[in-house]
Amino acid sequence: MPEPEQDSAVSAAIEGELKLLDPEVRCSPERIDALLHPDFFEFGASGKVWDRAAIIDALTEEVASAAPAATVSGMKAVEIAPGTVHLTFDTDHNGRRAHRSSLWRHTEQGWRLYFHQGTLFTPAAD
Repeated sequence: MPEPEQDSAVSAAIEGELKLLDPEVRCSPERIDALLHPDFFEFGASGKVWDRAAIIDALTEEVASAAPAATVSGMKAVEIAPGTVHLTFDTDHNGRRAHRSSLWRHTEQGWRLYFHQGTLFTPAAD
């Protein structure tokens, strides 16, 4: 059975990830900034490597263009070490599907996204 601290860590990371997917959060550079670790980086589904400043700019521009929110499925989380949670999940954004992986780290400012990776995929036909 998971320890209460582990449950709390996992819940905090999931909450943070879902906030980052929320269009209301994505339109605010300040709210995004509060969720990203100072050393954040991402390997995007496009193949581009993003740093913190570039992803904040890209996310706020995306929302400004009225892009709809992505749907999330298959969210799984595990605390891999004290203060570090690994999340995996899938997103569907207007038919563009990606497997996603995030590492969340606990800091003095709270839980912050340290690393993210997206990989595009095509669902297998049934």
